[in-house]
Amino acid sequence: MEDKLGTNSKNDGIVDYGYAARAGFLGGNLSSFVKWGSEIPFPPREAGRISPPFAILKALGLNAEDMTYVFTGHVINYGVALVHQGFSIVFGLLYCLLATACPLVTLGQGLAFGLIITLLFHAILLPLGGWAPQVWDISAHEVFSEVFGHLLWAWTIEIVRRDMVRMRFASASTLAKASSDVRSMATNR
Repeated sequence: MEDKLGTNSKNDGIVDYGYAARAGFLGGNLSSFVKWGSEIPFPPREAGRISPPFAILKALGLNAEDMTYVFTGHVINYGVALVHQGFSIVFGLLYCLLATACPLVTLGQGLAFGLIITLLFHAILLPLGGWAPQVWDISAHEVFSEVFGHLLWAWTIEIVRRDMVRMRFASASTLAKASSDVRSMATNR
């Protein structure tokens, strides 16, 4: 059975969850910065409302206000940054591992996954935990920001996953050809 990358993954034994995990870790890290970047032109909250990661840290009893450092004169909350980055890494890993086992996860180049995660967290889990308002209590601008940011986030993970898979198959193909060439040279002597 040939997949979209033109490889016969059912027969060649190249189902490598370690490789998928590496792609998920890298994609999760990179996509986290993409998601943050999307929040510059489209802020995800009305001014003055705390972010869900900050609310979660507070609910855990942590002093989120003191989790800061200064970079180029800006006060950065590393607690919020770690929650944001951790979320992205965990779901980047989940996405890539699931994509290895069930390619349907990659529907729409990962956009379906991004939309599902947005709905799961921003429409259900965060309001249920009291860490964000109900989706009907926020503005259309906030909804747009979260959906847009998560779509870019998931697509970035997919781009990294797909590129790493291509590199892996290209490397495997190159090694197989080199091995074949060596065997051919050895038998021709």
